[in-house]
Amino acid sequence: MEKKPSSEKDALIAQQFDLINTLTRHNLRRMGADFWGSPADIGTPQAFGTATPGNTPQASETNTPQATPDASKTATPVQTDGGAAQSPAEKTEEVPPPESMEDLQKELDGYIGLEVVKKEVRSLIDLVKVHKMRRENDLPEPDLSLHMVFTGNPGTGKTTIARLMSRIYYSLGILSKGQLVETDRSGLVAGYVGQTALKTSKVIEKAMGGVLFIDEAYTLSGKGESDFGQEAIDTLLKAMEDHRDDLIVIVAGYDELMDGFIHSNPGLESRFNRFLHFDDYSTEELLDMFKMRCNKGKYTLSEEAEQAAKKRLEAENSPSFGNGRGVRNLFERVLVRQAGRLAALEQVTKDQLMEIKPEDFGDGE
Repeated sequence: MEKKPSSEKDALIAQQFDLINTLTRHNLRRMGADFWGSPADIGTPQAFGTATPGNTPQASETNTPQATPDASKTATPVQTDGGAAQSPAEKTEEVPPPESMEDLQKELDGYIGLEVVKKEVRSLIDLVKVHKMRRENDLPEPDLSLHMVFTGNPGTGKTTIARLMSRIYYSLGILSKGQLVETDRSGLVAGYVGQTALKTSKVIEKAMGGVLFIDEAYTLSGKGESDFGQEAIDTLLKAMEDHRDDLIVIVAGYDELMDGFIHSNPGLESRFNRFLHFDDYSTEELLDMFKMRCNKGKYTLSEEAEQAAKKRLEAENSPSFGNGRGVRNLFERVLVRQAGRLAALEQVTKDQLMEIKPEDFGDGE
């Protein structure tokens, strides 16, 4: 005769599936940005360290599951270029007070990996601080271009660091608001003559006082004479000149493609002279990200389970894995397997709900 699970077990299993459903919905939203080019609705930043999706001082979308600090900690508003009209309440929303540089630098240091990037960001912070002191002391200010090019594979923390930079510049008084507006070609280029400049201008307007982050920026050029991407570039360059005191633009994408993009236009070359390269994460760094996710979700890994995680990451760590995004996807697959395992039990304890076992990593599927 079949045994009926207890009400306590039903409640515990229901909680587990609710968690998995939440993670899955979050992942699907981000997949839209990763694969289809539509910026994800990130909501209010954190600190993704730029605490990237789910991480605590780690590193990026990348560091987020990847190695990024928790997105919930950010005080800086993040917007996307979807084009939806803002309500009056949104337009009049007060700008949050700037965060302390000490806290922001701690967040930067807390990201997993990104050592070269961290060093460059610290140098840039020092440069901006001295530039500001010269201004305050009525000394001549050398031209200082803060527009940047981020290069590297997906999931290496580019968006995370861009978000953090917007908050740093706001804290230093370089920007008046410090929000990050994320977009890509689809958010800038229209399908008809004359509409691209208007569409691009609207996105720039949203970014005024903050950072405009353009992912896969190389897709704006090289598509033929009938393409409207050049119109978007021209509009962007004009805005960077007209609003150079309160708008910073960061363009991102693969190394070689971004190099070709920047050097395809003298205007781009003259305005983007700061390059930050984001290396792929090592297996050990990816494992640290996975463990960070476990700690945040109150999951426990036995020594055997940790070795299973490392083995899986070693096997899957390739250009197609996605770095921090790959860690996030692996973590969610593990939770699904764990839920299937627990659902077959008659009684489920709190410790069992927290425990991840080696078999939860599967056999390679």
